[in-house]
Parts: sequence; C-alpha cells; structure tokens
Amino acid sequence: MIIRKAEQEIKVLAARFKAVAVVGPRQSGKTTLVRSVFKSKPYVNLENPDVRRYALEDPRGFLSNYPEGAILDEAQRVPELFSYLQQILDETPGHGLFIITGSNNFLLQESVSQSLAGRVGYLYLLPLSLDEIAGKESNINALLYRGSYPALYNEDTDAGKWYANYISTYVERDVRLLKNITDLVTFERFLRLCAGRIGQLLNMSSLAVEVGVDVKTINSWISVLETSFIVFRLQPYHENFNKRVVKMPKLYFYDTGLAVALLGIENAGQLSLHPFRGSLFENLIVIDFLKRRYNTGKSNNLFFWRDSAGNEIDLLLAIGSNKIPVEIKSGQTVTSDYTKGILFWNKMTKTEGGFIVYGGDMMQNRSNGIRIVPFKEIDTININTLEE
Repeated sequence: MIIRKAEQEIKVLAARFKAVAVVGPRQSGKTTLVRSVFKSKPYVNLENPDVRRYALEDPRGFLSNYPEGAILDEAQRVPELFSYLQQILDETPGHGLFIITGSNNFLLQESVSQSLAGRVGYLYLLPLSLDEIAGKESNINALLYRGSYPALYNEDTDAGKWYANYISTYVERDVRLLKNITDLVTFERFLRLCAGRIGQLLNMSSLAVEVGVDVKTINSWISVLETSFIVFRLQPYHENFNKRVVKMPKLYFYDTGLAVALLGIENAGQLSLHPFRGSLFENLIVIDFLKRRYNTGKSNNLFFWRDSAGNEIDLLLAIGSNKIPVEIKSGQTVTSDYTKGILFWNKMTKTEGGFIVYGGDMMQNRSNGIRIVPFKEIDTININTLEE
C-alpha cells in the first residue's frame, strides 16, 4: 500500500470533528485510506444494493448497528441517512465517530450542508501526487499515459483497458446518478472533446457548436464533470494592472491518464511527438499543486493570468497577499523563453522571483530570483511559504 500524504490530515480532522467526510473521484484511494487509518471501525459499503436497501427502508435501525461509529462508503447514495446521523452525532460524546466517503461532491455536500453543517470535517482526496508516485515512475511520457490512480501502481494493470472500463462505468452509472442524461453517446463525445481542450480557455459557445447542443446544456454538463472530479476549472486572476485581462477559466482534467485515454492515445511512446504533450504536462503540474494543498487540508489557491496581448503566467499561487508566479514547460532544456513570462510579471507587479517547473533534471537558482525546478523535485516548492 502506498502511504498517502493526507493520512496525517485525516487524523487531525477526526480529532476535531464529530464526523469526517473524505471526498474524491472513484478509485482515488478513499476507501483504502480510511480503512487503514480507522482499522477498528466497521466498514459499510452503501454501493451494495442489499445494504443500501436496508439503510433506505430503516435508517434508524441501520445506524443502531454502529453505536461506536463506522465507515460509510459512498454515503451520497443514501442521503436519507444524514438527518438521522445528526441526532446521533449530537447525542454522542467524542470525535471521529463516523467516517463518510463519497465520489460525488455535489450530492454529498448537499446532504452534509442540510443536516450536518459544523459537525463534519472535509478532506479532498485526489489520485496520487508526484511525491507519492516517486520512484515508481519517472519518465514523463509514461507518467502522463499511466496517470495517477493508485490501482495502476499497486498491480500489473493494463492502463488502456483500466481507463476504458473507468470511462464506461463513469458514463453509464455516475452520470445518470447526477443528471438525467439520456443521450449518453453525445455526452461521451462531449467528454472526449473536453480532453482536446486541456490547458485552453473554456469557450462554452464553441464547445456547444462542436457537440451539437446549446450553451446551457454544456454549462450543466461541465458541472457534472466537476462534481464527479473529472475536470477542474482553473480560474483567472482578475486584478487589473491597467490591462485587459482574460476572464475565462482554463480547463484541466484531474488525471492525465484519463485524458490521454479519451484522446485515443494507445501507448506512452505516442506522446513523444504528440501536439498535446505540453498541455498534458502542464495539466500534470497544475493538478499536483492542487493535490498538495488538499493533502494538507488547505483550500484551492491556484489561478492563472493572461492579458489581451498574450502575456501569460501558467499558474499563480495565492499565498497570503503574495501571488507567486509559476511557469510550466515540458522541455528538458532551459531557454530564455522559459523566463520571459515571469520577468514580465515581475516588472508589471514590481515583485521578484518565481518558479519554472520543467521536464529536465537540473535545479537552478538564477540571479533574477527565479528558481528552475525539475518536475521530479516539485515538492521542494513550499506551497505554504509566506502564508499569512
């Protein structure tokens, strides 16, 4: 079993709150983590039809079987339980009684906010971070192709077949649970078209034309992908430095392996000269910063910045009142172009320094305060530095 960086945070939450909710995509390792940390608690899988029927028909009787708490896996499948849980949590002393997991952020948060607000600590668990994968895969192309779901590192699994099954299961089961989408063929085409827009500004009108539905539908479907942890919208940084700034978000996937599968790439070798290689590498690094925040119980502090003249910063880390620029380059050789965006930002904001995360191996500290960091050493960038 891979030791997860979030293990310490979930213990902290269990010591502070009556219950803990661990939320993240299917197969991200939620069940493995909570069963490892809370070995003494009974485990209940609410995906099981018989268990779910019992919980739905007699929620009070169902919960009475667990006077000292339990792990409730995929709890969003039985939202009726939460109002009964409220009374139990209020009447029972101590903390960390129930550990709730869910792969649907919207349904789980809706249930928690209605019944358990203030009683539940939240942890977002995404697939493996680069630090957690360390030593298991260091080749960029293989890493992008394989992605970061734990199952692909614990077993001798065929990544192509695993993702094909994941996509099929997701579209046929989870999408229907979230939204009454009847045309699953069109939805899957929409999903594949989203993969073709990784790292690009999300233009919903353009996407609607290509999919053949209206903009309102696209907006609804993007929300479905977000709440089930398939895609992530990186928001623009709005502060106006007397320039016109882009206000559309950029689209990324929570996992590059899933995006690669949707793009129809059949092996890691095809990525060497693939036109999407740079965008996929950028996706990998952006999401890794997000994983590291979530693993320590922090909220999303990531933005990008672009003006109408095409000047851009791939990633801004909002740390207190500071905005730390990060440029992301998949190449292995540092050129003067790599520093151009950060130098422009530094001049405009009257600040110094920043980071370039790239596909090479050499760490460099430049005289202009810019640090050049190999992607394998991304954990040396302290995401909480200077935090207020």
